[in-house]
Amino acid sequence: MEYLDFELPIKEIEEQLSKCKVIGDESNVDVSDTCVQLEQKLTETKEEIYGNLTAWQRVQLSRHPSRPYTLDYIQALCGDSFLELHGDRNVKDDKAMIGGLGKINNQSFMFIGTQKGYNTNTRKYRNFGMANPEGYRKALRLMKSAEKFDLPIVCFVDTPGAYPGMEAEERGQGEAIARNIYEMMSLTVPVIVVIIGEGASGGALGIGVGDRIFMLENTWYSVISPESCSSILWRSWEYKEQAAAALKLTAEDMKKSKLIDKIIKEPLGGAHYDRQQTFEAVQSEIMKAFKTLDKLSPAERIALRREKFNAMGVYKE
Repeated sequence: MEYLDFELPIKEIEEQLSKCKVIGDESNVDVSDTCVQLEQKLTETKEEIYGNLTAWQRVQLSRHPSRPYTLDYIQALCGDSFLELHGDRNVKDDKAMIGGLGKINNQSFMFIGTQKGYNTNTRKYRNFGMANPEGYRKALRLMKSAEKFDLPIVCFVDTPGAYPGMEAEERGQGEAIARNIYEMMSLTVPVIVVIIGEGASGGALGIGVGDRIFMLENTWYSVISPESCSSILWRSWEYKEQAAAALKLTAEDMKKSKLIDKIIKEPLGGAHYDRQQTFEAVQSEIMKAFKTLDKLSPAERIALRREKFNAMGVYKE
């Protein structure tokens, strides 16, 4: 298990607890009381730390290397029923954007999401979860296919942003994202979006327009990352913690601003502490949302979706 800087007190207690159990197993010394005390202290420490997380600490948790990614969720929800589809039929197959058909409880869905890597090789292969224009065009192609066959769409968002390289701009990065936002507003099928990690900038918005938008508890959603915001405003990344607080990017902030519909609770410590519990919570919310949206007509879904997004950013002085 990899520990973040603010999790070091937890690491220390867990190491003490592990040593205590080893002593109990390898000797005749009764250390059961000590182990119970350490377990109680561990629980209290976790509750104290995770119950008072700052915005920057939630950003760190959203990037935890042990955190489940898009393909993990799809595998857990669909099992062997998932069939990945490839290519934008124009340039190539973008490995940072994955999509395909799968079933949850015998209900077919079109799954689309940004995928990160687990180690150096897979991170390079997935371009660190940053999609090129062909990734967004592949996503749109799959959305249109889902619409043609009347299949609901589930989008998993976990990206530090769209790829900012020159070649991406040359192939129309901005146009591809804008086209997706425009087209998603008028999709006739239910669209459910789940922020499972980072939700940065247009890279997230390119697959982020939905009838229902959910955020896992320890994720963030913003027009810019804290580091980039800090480098622009303070000319240094040293102020990323202040930037994270000012950006109001946490799930709780997004819910207060009415930019998302619901926060999905994570296990104590984050999604990686109990993956199965996280998968079950996400599946439950997806199915509940689908059952509600499926009762509406296509025209009603489109009207409500447009109304939702048109209301964002409106305020009275």
